[in-house]
Amino acid sequence: MIRGASAHAVNTFIVANRLPVEYHAVAGWRTSPGGLVSALEPALQDLNAVWVGWCGSPTPDDSRGSRPTRPPHSANIAMIEIPLNQSEVSCFYDGVCNSAFWPLYHDSVTSPIFRDDDFEVYHRINQRFASCVASNAPHGALVWVHDYQLQLVPALLRAMRPDVSIGFFLHVPFPAAAEFDMLPWKDSVLRGLIGADLIGFQTASSAGHFIEEACRRLPATRSDQGLVLEDSKGSRGVTVDVFPIGPDTGRFSALAATPAVREAAVTIRANFGSQELILLGVDRLDYTKGIDLRIRAVTDMLKSSEFRDRNIQFIQVAVPSRSELAVYQQLRVKVEETLRQANEELAALGLLPIHYIYETLAVEQVVALYLAADIMLVTSLADGMNLVSKEYVTCREDGTGRLVLSRAAGAAAQLGDAWLVDPGDCDDLKRGIAEAILAGADEARARMGRLRRAVFNADARQWTESFLTRLREAR
Repeated sequence: MIRGASAHAVNTFIVANRLPVEYHAVAGWRTSPGGLVSALEPALQDLNAVWVGWCGSPTPDDSRGSRPTRPPHSANIAMIEIPLNQSEVSCFYDGVCNSAFWPLYHDSVTSPIFRDDDFEVYHRINQRFASCVASNAPHGALVWVHDYQLQLVPALLRAMRPDVSIGFFLHVPFPAAAEFDMLPWKDSVLRGLIGADLIGFQTASSAGHFIEEACRRLPATRSDQGLVLEDSKGSRGVTVDVFPIGPDTGRFSALAATPAVREAAVTIRANFGSQELILLGVDRLDYTKGIDLRIRAVTDMLKSSEFRDRNIQFIQVAVPSRSELAVYQQLRVKVEETLRQANEELAALGLLPIHYIYETLAVEQVVALYLAADIMLVTSLADGMNLVSKEYVTCREDGTGRLVLSRAAGAAAQLGDAWLVDPGDCDDLKRGIAEAILAGADEARARMGRLRRAVFNADARQWTESFLTRLREAR
């Protein structure tokens, strides 16, 4: 059932694993976490759009049940909830999505786990999403499917509704052949994706990996637009292109200018005393983010003779993530043990301890940290894009601030004026951080100016509008 917009006026469907709101047993309905909601919402306000997704809370196993009634999330964004019971969540979300696809698509930083029974549930959930859209979308609608949780939806939907225009965007990296070969369901995934008219990726390397795999495993050939598919019905073109996602620059700029947020930034610096510099890391607690390696690199650098006499504070925010999974529980233990050892070493030399925050912060608190920090450290081992790096740049309206950025983050392709580092090489991490600290004010401002132009020229609204424009042209 569509709530929030009249069905006959809707021509754009957003299909994602999660709705813009989630249901919490204690807090009730609240905004969903993650970058997709913040990236899409600004542009969708100008459209009569429907968002199809799961609410983040399972229904009972013995019944599909129903959620408490709620007002529409936005006057212009209607919602259709796809129910998942607890056993489906375990197989689909915890199993295939977070234990197979997520690690595999991030260079197998941890070993992926493949279970055929889980993939059967994955197929069933993808079919449920596709059937819902097929039942609700008007003739000729634009349907934009998002991310690795729903890779089978494009082909399943095309089989039922060939009249709609189907786009798919992958927010995470698409793996190279050596990694993709490990996936037991690779042919199903490729055939699912090529049901789309337009397939978008964060980076050119991901788009290239996908085209190579499609040409190698399917009756497909490369074209100027992407792919040409051959089957018994003839040929069909699929457009494949790069659409780097950006932050909601308007929202973050406005927050950074808010007196309360600016005062909070001043308070943060005051609370740490007379420190010369503040280094900052803000990440989900995920093994792709390289938090433990960053802690080790910063600790070694601060202990060195070059920096031991400088008053430098490092703040690391780790946002809880997927804490019900054993691999994430083990990661938390590893990170916090690394932190404990680091702080013992720093304390022995009379140096400032690393300040560690393990909680989900309000966006106003995060922006205050962005304003308080002199140097932002984004050193993920693998990342589709990484919006934290772009949010930090957006908030530095006065042209100050310095960004140390992983070459393995998709953002590095656009933010080449950051101090780029190899995230798996402790010596290179130290080199990049040291160079950012020692750079002159003029160089730092020049770099930040170029970074800001890159971010503001490709923000969330531009990303959404460019993808939907290409989708309209792809049929």
